[in-house]
Amino acid sequence: MSLRRALALFGLAVLGCEEPRPTPVSPVRGPALDVIAPTPPVMECRFEPRSFSSDPSRHGSELCFTSSEAVPWWLTFDAAAGASDAGGEAATEAAGSAPDQHPPCPPEMVLVEGDYCPSVRHRCLRYLDDQGPGGFLSRHRCAEFDRKPTCAGARQARRFCIDRDEYVPEGAELPLVEQSWTMAVDLCASFGKRLCLESEWEFACEGEELRPYPYGFERRAALCNHDQPDLTLRGKLRDLRVAPASRPECVSPFGVRNLVGNVDEWAMREGHHRPWRAALRGGWWLAGRNNCRAATTGHDEYYFGPQTGVRCCKEAG
Repeated sequence: MSLRRALALFGLAVLGCEEPRPTPVSPVRGPALDVIAPTPPVMECRFEPRSFSSDPSRHGSELCFTSSEAVPWWLTFDAAAGASDAGGEAATEAAGSAPDQHPPCPPEMVLVEGDYCPSVRHRCLRYLDDQGPGGFLSRHRCAEFDRKPTCAGARQARRFCIDRDEYVPEGAELPLVEQSWTMAVDLCASFGKRLCLESEWEFACEGEELRPYPYGFERRAALCNHDQPDLTLRGKLRDLRVAPASRPECVSPFGVRNLVGNVDEWAMREGHHRPWRAALRGGWWLAGRNNCRAATTGHDEYYFGPQTGVRCCKEAG
């Protein structure tokens, strides 16, 4: 089966680097949260968009809510965690010692912190494929980008945790696949996490340098699991996943691995209603764009395939 047919089979449609990002929206209200004002913040968010925001300055870090519109998010937290934290702080103050320092992220996650650019303009210096204007891969895979990208909007401060690797079930070696967007939402929630916003995924991939590829400005497929040939065998997609640790150099500026290639990863589209809140990021092992700003947005929230996996995010402590 040809590459064109394989792409058509899995509905792959990617966006260019410069396509404008949708405006973030206010999410649907979630379960009630207790409020104890003297306790430091432990932010709880549920990312279920319900309408378009009228404020274009809002971004993902502000898409939080509480059980009462009158209560600001910085005073909301999980009741059990809040009670524990409050008790610990009281004991510490009584002892006259400094409070304990807790890691901002769980051990399987990494901290992403810095200034995110909502709109990036890249210039490709040369392409890998030269098949003329009608060639399928013509101007599709950029071999080298200009090292001075332009940020076309005001940068936004971000701080969150993201899984270091695509989710791998316990006892397995390869990332989990055959996951729909709705299944990914539930899986992340079962771990006390959530799906990443598209903007969070992008920032974790490109960093403040605005790298088009997590490892830099030149396409180096040998570092990551993409640009694989022979995608199908006897009419079926060949499973070419690899273990996350097998590509140690396929790493972003923040230390996140395999954000491009290996498996597609579901993310939350900011500014969209169901059933179109789903986006696949990073591409899989095919010869796609596989860069930090490319996305597949033609699938609904219930689509799944042998290349769709999961990576989760979480608020930093």
